[in-house]
Amino acid sequence: MKKYLLLYSKTLFIIFIVMAVFFLAASSNKINTIKTYNINQVKSVKAVHIVTKYNNLLANVQPLKVKTVEQASAIGQTKPVSFIGTLTGYGPDCVGCNGRVGCPPRQDVRNGNIYYEDAEYGKIRIVASDKKIPCGSIVRISNYSFINQSFLAIVLDRGGAIVGETMDLLYNSEAETVVVGRQYNIQFDIIRWGW
Repeated sequence: MKKYLLLYSKTLFIIFIVMAVFFLAASSNKINTIKTYNINQVKSVKAVHIVTKYNNLLANVQPLKVKTVEQASAIGQTKPVSFIGTLTGYGPDCVGCNGRVGCPPRQDVRNGNIYYEDAEYGKIRIVASDKKIPCGSIVRISNYSFINQSFLAIVLDRGGAIVGETMDLLYNSEAETVVVGRQYNIQFDIIRWGW
């Protein structure tokens, strides 16, 4: 009987040790989620790393500086181009607007949907540009007085008054654009030419 009792106690001791080791290993593998907030959306740490990766890639892209959209359209198909221009704002409720962007997939933007989910660049703002810059072009916008850092936008719209070196950033409503006004000396880097 002593023999069985001793064997039983040793077995319990080993089981206890194994469970303690398993418990310690499991408790040290906690997944911590850190979230950062901005005015547009909540981002996970993974999203922040992806954005940082793209920002670092974009920072390394040195576009060729040109003066006009005509020069940009001549060169932009082969390499990234950059020019200085004017940025204005518009809303889906502007005079003459129908609430849909002018480029396929003709997204309805009346519901506050001022972003486009691009397969390569993720969730980015929508901008209207001159017809010489093709739909689907990705533009890095810098030197904008309301935001301290550059941001990406996709050309998905046109406008009768949007010609030359002027681009029009989409807002939720025309009323929001009053604060923005007209921004001069904006740097536009076209880092992807069309789809």
